[in-house]
Amino acid sequence: MNTNKLKSRSAFKICFLSLFLVFSCSKEKTGFKFQNESLSTEERATDLISLMTLTEKISQMRYDAPAIERLGVPEYNWWNECLHGVGRAGEATVFPQAIGMGATWNPDLIFNMGTVVSDEARAKHHKFISEGKRRMGQGLTFWTPNINIFRDPRWGRGQETYGEDPFLTSRIGVNYIKGLQGDDEKHLKVVATAKHFAVHSGPEKSRHQDNYVTTKKDLYETYLPAFEAAVKEAKVHSVMCAYNRYNDKPCCGSDLLLQKILREDWGFSGYVVSDCWAINDFWEEDKHAVVKTPEEAAAMAVTSGTDLNCGSAYDPNLNEAVLKQLINEEELDIALIRLFSARFKLGMFDDQNNVKWSKIPYSVVASDKHYKLSEQIAKESMVLLKNDNNILPLSKSIKSIAVIGPNADSKQALLGNYHGTPKNFITPLKGLQEKLPNTTINYALGSYIAKEWPSLKAIPNEVLKNENGLGLKAEYYSNSNLEGEPVLVRNDATVDFIWTPIRPIKDLKSDDFSVRWSGEIVPEESGDYRIGLKASSYAKLYINDSLKFEYSAEYEPKLEYFDAKLKAKEAYKIRIEYNNTLSDPQAHLVWAKLNEDLLSPALEAAKKSEVVILCLGLTPEIEGEEMSVVIEGFDKGDRSKITLPKTQLELVKSIQKLGKPTIVVLMNGSALAINWTAENVPAILESWYPGEFGGRAIADILFGDYNPSGKLPVTFYKSVKDLPDFKNYNMENRTYRYFKGEPLFSFGHGLSYANFEYSNLEISEKIAKNEDFIISVDVKNNSKYSGEEVVQCYVTHENDTIKNNPIRSLVDFKKVLIKANETKTITFKIPATKYARISEEGKKVIESGMMNISIGGKQPDVKLSSEKNVLITKVQVQ
Repeated sequence: MNTNKLKSRSAFKICFLSLFLVFSCSKEKTGFKFQNESLSTEERATDLISLMTLTEKISQMRYDAPAIERLGVPEYNWWNECLHGVGRAGEATVFPQAIGMGATWNPDLIFNMGTVVSDEARAKHHKFISEGKRRMGQGLTFWTPNINIFRDPRWGRGQETYGEDPFLTSRIGVNYIKGLQGDDEKHLKVVATAKHFAVHSGPEKSRHQDNYVTTKKDLYETYLPAFEAAVKEAKVHSVMCAYNRYNDKPCCGSDLLLQKILREDWGFSGYVVSDCWAINDFWEEDKHAVVKTPEEAAAMAVTSGTDLNCGSAYDPNLNEAVLKQLINEEELDIALIRLFSARFKLGMFDDQNNVKWSKIPYSVVASDKHYKLSEQIAKESMVLLKNDNNILPLSKSIKSIAVIGPNADSKQALLGNYHGTPKNFITPLKGLQEKLPNTTINYALGSYIAKEWPSLKAIPNEVLKNENGLGLKAEYYSNSNLEGEPVLVRNDATVDFIWTPIRPIKDLKSDDFSVRWSGEIVPEESGDYRIGLKASSYAKLYINDSLKFEYSAEYEPKLEYFDAKLKAKEAYKIRIEYNNTLSDPQAHLVWAKLNEDLLSPALEAAKKSEVVILCLGLTPEIEGEEMSVVIEGFDKGDRSKITLPKTQLELVKSIQKLGKPTIVVLMNGSALAINWTAENVPAILESWYPGEFGGRAIADILFGDYNPSGKLPVTFYKSVKDLPDFKNYNMENRTYRYFKGEPLFSFGHGLSYANFEYSNLEISEKIAKNEDFIISVDVKNNSKYSGEEVVQCYVTHENDTIKNNPIRSLVDFKKVLIKANETKTITFKIPATKYARISEEGKKVIESGMMNISIGGKQPDVKLSSEKNVLITKVQVQ
């Protein structure tokens, strides 16, 4: 055959193929079936996936999915958080930490919060997209809420939950999810994620190795109800599986959890995402090590139902798994259909004019309306634990106040963990200064949070020097790796920056920039110092040209530090290299002089004041998720003791000896065994980590501008000795439902300035098995204060045919505003499913027998208050 003809034909074929590809690509924005908005999301997802190669499919199963340009699929980062406000995406409204949301006992309020947070999320996302930004924290898939049960106060991440009760948790969680995901029939507003599924609540330091085993009764009675409600009632579109093993199987590779319970029993149709790098635990030797290779781990996770990997276990290991026939491509397609269905439901491939959520203006972000809601939730979250002789509210005519304590002016204690970046930091000190502009306020630190954890402040300008004078020389680069020539050189008085919303470099078009600070620290006094750098993204710190530490902070800003002896007037060279790729860059060079006498100034402040307000508690810097901190009472994010740290106990005892009227304000994310304080201080207010307006809410309550209405969502125990081993996941002797000891403060406890009296309880003495029952009661506010009361209904079963029953269980509650001297009738309809018991096989059982039912402002038979505000009756189930 003529070789020239062959060459000609080959050239023609190549040319034709090239033209075909060009023509196909030119049609890609309008010619693919998946772009047809009239089709179902599953049809569209199925069509899109059918066009992908195996490599492309696998790339879309990682959290940082790259673009597939030939199909018009943009890159997408699935990682986002909105635990109590949009996290790490520039300026946002910061609400009280989740444990405070639980303490409101107000699901309707939390629904409003979900609506507001998703408004900000949508507005931010569309602004990011318009600027070509698609990184972590800029999408619409949020790994929130955390609906695990806070079964043990030692767990550092308990602050992220709504407390210890499955019913309360489900009511708050369902409403937050509904507020986040919206009510549009076609498009989700955002995707919420119920986490961590399942049986997960510490310890943090061993979560990658631990295997938890429970009875079926505990599983279905305690650990699963909130997740079931999230799936069945809230239609949550995503679930995150946990790090730990449950009954020998890693949760992200558990057929029981992800296939049988979640999908088969509950009908979940969304997608499952792994906790971050959890699948690596499947094969790593010092972790679960249930398989030997990454490809086995990836195949196990996908076949069990984990669709999306936060981490790097799927790509490229799934390719090897397919080649080795550990998994087939069709199984990947199932996961991908779930993932892309979510993106279609979010309207990411639709004309934005057809997506109503895209029209939310950016002006809603950190708006006055949102600020007011944050402040309202802060007020409703705070729990008045004690108020002897009605010492509160205080009079605004007071002439002088001492505001003392490590949390009195702490910004971090406002925020908790997994927080966004607020504009406002209204600490208790600032809130009281606002409230009482004509009152003398004497402030003193008083103590550190713990002896080994000093309160770090920005290193001041007067001790920072460089060749140009005071401060540090700052060289700013318009890239993230200090390359080329700096585009801006200046003196920075100190390094204490949150560059939100304005970047340090004018007209910077991306989030990428870097800074090098250089100069000297010249301390005015000799002594032992702690020097730290808290920054987002990536940072290094050098002293005298020696690298002291470097780190990356993928999500929240990270604090690293070192201790050193410094001599007065001696110069110590310092250099900081900071590289940013995130949307809320910040860097803080901080220090504290150690071993200082903080108590004496506090005593002086108290002596010259009429009243003392002590702001004590914890900090999210030492209680939280898997930390490196190991100091007395704290163990890598968890707590080894639940008492107030010794330094603070010494402070409160010293202040109490002065005989001044004293109020303790607690700021913390978990229960505290404040036994001495509870016995010796007349008033205690629990304010949690209360958000950016927390200090204003505290001031309003202390001075009577808001009547406290919060109730405890957890039990405050007297000692860790009252609790089982931390790793024991059986519910015996845990939480108010099973605890047989005497608590310090009970679940559901919370005082008011009002006096609520209960009367006229009405309920049928006998009800048929499987029948709903109706209970009503009159609640009178017999006081001069209007206030909100949380009316709580508990059930206790007397018959013992089922073993290990709860002492009592919350079956319903309502938060109602009752004006001064007003009476309201409160009615509950309790369906049989709520008062059913859980058998040893994990089944709901409704039996004949006697039930004790209580209704009131707290649990029955708890001697924590002189108020007689609980009524009890018996009902016969026939």
